[in-house]
This record gives sequence, structure tokens and C-alpha cells, in this order.
Amino acid sequence: MDAWVVWTLVACALAVGEMLTMGFFLAPFAGGGVAAAIASLIGAGTTGALIVFVVVSLGLFLGIRPLARRHRRLPPRLRTGTAGLIGQRALVVERIANAEAVGCVKIDGEVWTARAYDDDEVMEVGERVHVIEIRGATALVGS
Repeated sequence: MDAWVVWTLVACALAVGEMLTMGFFLAPFAGGGVAAAIASLIGAGTTGALIVFVVVSLGLFLGIRPLARRHRRLPPRLRTGTAGLIGQRALVVERIANAEAVGCVKIDGEVWTARAYDDDEVMEVGERVHVIEIRGATALVGS
């Protein structure tokens, strides 16, 4: 069996192992296997292909893995639905008073039923508030 076929099988086995573990540990070595297969195919020999495997694998491991680990720790930036409204600013369009069960705010052009997050707080028309929480179809807001 040709050496490039062996390196291709090694690369495939490492890639499958990466897909099963999802830890981004084996992927750089699979890349090294592909590079070694190419080197072997163009006539680098066993020693040359082994050197290419080690150099490319370590380069990918040390260069890409820290970036991938940092990327996995990032919080999702895109929030949709009602989760996307939390933290937004809103405009009071109807007086908000929890004791009277009244109040509306305009969030991104949509009018929402609103209640004060703090039960004792009263907010007047025209006041700018922040959306703290969404419960059902009601926005809980605070100043």
C-alpha cells in the first residue's frame, strides 16, 4: 500500500474521531495527516512525510485551537424573540401604575402592555425606561 494512502486513512480516522468528540483536539492532526499525504504523494518519502505531519499538526494545534476555544466561550450575540427585547429602551405611552393595572410602552415601534418591575414605582407618559423582563405579553420595565 502506498504511503499517501496510509496518511489519507490516518487523516480520515482522525477527522472521524474529531467529529465524535467535538473537542477540537484531533482536527489539527487530521490536517497534518492531509499535508503528510500530499507530501508523500509528491515524493517526500516516509521521513519527509512524518516531518510534514508533525510540523503542520503542531502549527495548526498551537495556532488554531486557542482561537477555537475562545470562540466557544463567547455568548451568543444574536438574541431573537422576546429575549431580544430585554435591555432595550422603551417609551412610556400610557401611564404605568401597577396598583391600577395600567400601562403601555413602545418598544421598537410596537406597543406593549407594561408594568413596573418595582411594584411601587409609577412612570408617566413620555418617560424613557429599560425593559428588564418579558412575562407573557407584558414588559416589566424600570427607569
